[in-house]
Amino acid sequence: MRNKLFSVLLAAAMILSLAACGQKTPADAPASSGTAAETPEAAPSVEETYPLTLTDMAGREVTIEAEPQRIVSGYYISSSACLALGLAERIVGVEDKSDKRPIYALAAPQMLELPNVGSAKAFDLEACLAAEPDLVILPMKQQDTAETLSEMGIPTLLVLPESHEQVLEMFTLIAEAAGCPEAADTLIAYYTGKLAEAEDLTADLPDGEKPVVYIGGTSSYLTTAPAEMYQASLITAAGGVNAGAGIAGTSWTEISYEQLLAMDPDIIVVPTNSFATAAPDYTVDGVLADPQLQEVTAVKNGAVYQMPTGFEAWDSPAPSGILGTLWMLKTLHPDLYSGSQFAADVQEFYQTFYGFTPDTAALAD
Repeated sequence: MRNKLFSVLLAAAMILSLAACGQKTPADAPASSGTAAETPEAAPSVEETYPLTLTDMAGREVTIEAEPQRIVSGYYISSSACLALGLAERIVGVEDKSDKRPIYALAAPQMLELPNVGSAKAFDLEACLAAEPDLVILPMKQQDTAETLSEMGIPTLLVLPESHEQVLEMFTLIAEAAGCPEAADTLIAYYTGKLAEAEDLTADLPDGEKPVVYIGGTSSYLTTAPAEMYQASLITAAGGVNAGAGIAGTSWTEISYEQLLAMDPDIIVVPTNSFATAAPDYTVDGVLADPQLQEVTAVKNGAVYQMPTGFEAWDSPAPSGILGTLWMLKTLHPDLYSGSQFAADVQEFYQTFYGFTPDTAALAD
């Protein structure tokens, strides 16, 4: 009953948020019915809030003179967030390797034809300028580029989503900049609602029933997520213990076989994007067959799992990171949260925020 009620409320809220991010009624349009005496005084329109000054996630003050209509996103995470916030039609430039992102083909095929503005490591300033953006969104690594663009009069936001809280902050920042804060409210309500459900289900688990989980990096299973990385928060929210909790930092960290053996995880997770690595043995079978891992509990018990492919990297701090949390919950505690419930949640998420119905048959197992 609780899930059904939440879905009804969410659908109603989504209708309002899509209207907010879509075509707006001109401020001087006549009322469709009623008189001035019958109609309450209208609230100020979104357009009237510009110029707008926001503080981005690097602590920089960014002034946006008018509602952005041409957005360049140089970061997959912010591009996916823009899609979920209903901003697909405003995006005029995207990050490198967009053709490798299944979510674009599924939700916004036109994005595959957009100019490539490079990566977080090598941003293409010339391509960005050629797209004539009135808002640019970049990862924190591109602070110098952000300053350059700002000096050229192009408002640029820096984002750094490395926790559930920071992901929500990113949603709010982008939506406020684009003039559709209601869309962020809806997305945040969904995300926090599902996160609370996961945490509620695992709240009473004794420490002995929380498995130690090792999540491999995108390029090698001898890299893992330290305590402050977003991927670690998925494990914790799903009722697990991050094997890399004793490692400092916010990026994938290289470890040795000896360290992995000492961690002795109960479960090993191969991330979605492992297929992109040059190492042909970075698969579930490859991990299970590695002769140097045969004494690891997860390997001995066959508890090595591939995070699903075909949608997005669910271990990344994009809107679908909440699905990564739910997949982790299903994997660690199937007695608390079933595969069929997970498949239903995946369908609801993509129908609501990305406008397509995914095939989730394989997820129900």
